[in-house]
Amino acid sequence: MPKTLIEPFRIKSVEPIRMTSREERVRLLEEARLNVFKLRAEDVLIDWLTDSGTGAMSSRQWGAIMEGDESYAGARSFYRLEAVIRKITGMLHFVPTHQGRAAEKVLFTATCKKGDLVPNNCHFDTTRANLEYIGVEAVDLVIPEGLQPSLVHPFKGNIDLARVEAVLKSDAHRIPFGMITVTNNTGGGQPVSMANIRAYARLLKQYGKPFIIDVCRFAENAMFIKMREPGYEDASIAEIAAEMFSYADGATMSAKKDGMVNMGGFIVLRDDTWMDDVRNALIMTEGYPTYGGMAGRDLEALAVGLEEGLDEDYLRYRLRTAEYLGEKLEAAGIGFVKPTGGHAVYLDARTVLPNMPVEHYPAWALCNALYLEGGIRGVEIGSVMFGKRLDDGTETFHKMELVRLAFPRRMYTQSHFDYAAEVIDEVKARAAAIRGVKIVKQPKFLRHFTADFAWVD
Repeated sequence: MPKTLIEPFRIKSVEPIRMTSREERVRLLEEARLNVFKLRAEDVLIDWLTDSGTGAMSSRQWGAIMEGDESYAGARSFYRLEAVIRKITGMLHFVPTHQGRAAEKVLFTATCKKGDLVPNNCHFDTTRANLEYIGVEAVDLVIPEGLQPSLVHPFKGNIDLARVEAVLKSDAHRIPFGMITVTNNTGGGQPVSMANIRAYARLLKQYGKPFIIDVCRFAENAMFIKMREPGYEDASIAEIAAEMFSYADGATMSAKKDGMVNMGGFIVLRDDTWMDDVRNALIMTEGYPTYGGMAGRDLEALAVGLEEGLDEDYLRYRLRTAEYLGEKLEAAGIGFVKPTGGHAVYLDARTVLPNMPVEHYPAWALCNALYLEGGIRGVEIGSVMFGKRLDDGTETFHKMELVRLAFPRRMYTQSHFDYAAEVIDEVKARAAAIRGVKIVKQPKFLRHFTADFAWVD
């Protein structure tokens, strides 16, 4: 068989990319206050800011959109999607939301109170913010290997069971439920093993605590299990996903990831204990329970997308794409989180900018450099996203300084990845000239989205 793994699809429609010069990008970044979130998408050559809702939908999905039932209550599109989700998750109760952070907001509002504590392998930005906004302590308990970018481990997203048990022993009265995120976005898109999920579920059950999974990328996690965990080599992706869900009492999902759609999310629950409160919170903030902030056409597209996202040929190509860029970076001597994740490659800014102090936000500086040199937009996952400015004016800093290059699904081809590898290599060669930044304006929560920056003198 040929060694080249081709894209398992044909391109049916294209969108032009506006080519910009470096001089133009210098001006555009200044106008954006050195924050790539504030750039216009048309001024970006390769947009790897996020894989959330930015992919290309299939011809089947576009066809399904035409069948959308836009009825306010009881739309047939809801029941179509409900059937698909029940089949995949095995859970009876399904509530749609317009995206993942809305699912988090609704579930946390219904189940948490000020002073609570929620353990997780790693909370991503909106998950943490939604908890902290209502006064809940979000505790990250990923295994130590998950905080060492260069270390190779098959399941760096695993939660540290010993630390979980210690928290349960000391603070069980504060814990409404335990969470785990698959794959672990904060830690490099790293997978969680089935054995770890099973053991965590058993531990939570011992203490009478429900188990909630953030399943944004559950299909990618299932593919990693198939490829890396003994005993799952011959299982289908659907079978592996079903077992993952079988250990949980509920799940939240940003369907804009492995749901293969541009907008959507949901909550699923095994029993109806929380359902009245969840529905009430949903109606107040998202919409009636059979549309939950989503149009009927989006419900239809998601029903198809969830099925397509379980396709093994697609998933093998998806994971191989990240691996391919990782190989290019390895050859160029550029540090990144190893092994590569499923939806992104995470550059280790400390290896590219080893002499830049953390106070100058090296991962943010690297993000800016990638845009200036090649028009590539990534996202910082470091001390801007996960650090904080305390009341006394001092800063806290994150344990890692990463730049995530997240790949929209079914959108970019191999030449885009070859180009990106060249740009990253060029940025590394010019590392001595890359400037750090300082924050000049920021909000209290999720500051990376809207903060203003200036160059460090």
